[in-house]
Amino acid sequence: MTDTIPTSSERELWPALRKGFRCKCPNCGSGPLLKSYLKVRDSCAVCREDLSQHRADDGPAYLTILFVGHIMAPALHIVFVQFRPDPLILFTIFAIGCVGLSLYLLPRLKGAVVAFQWARQMHGFGSEA
Repeated sequence: MTDTIPTSSERELWPALRKGFRCKCPNCGSGPLLKSYLKVRDSCAVCREDLSQHRADDGPAYLTILFVGHIMAPALHIVFVQFRPDPLILFTIFAIGCVGLSLYLLPRLKGAVVAFQWARQMHGFGSEA
């Protein structure tokens, strides 16, 4: 795999999304994208790509809710129909599962949204040409 940094006119979407989902800079894939749990760095520590133009406001939260709901709702139905556990046990397991999955996905989906905006040159990401 080559580690070439693309110019502003040739940004591929899928490699950028993979880098963003790993919470890495969508440009170089080496520098960290986030400086705390959900705070996006102003620029990459490795390649100095400006990341301050991102507009990942509520999109990652909506995507997290969508994914967690579509994963956990069928799982809840299957577990209930197949095993018929006590309601308190069922609630405890799925509450912990929903919270854990949400906490795992939220920063990764925020990184993917920022990477999508970077790859599509949205919100000022393409103005450096």
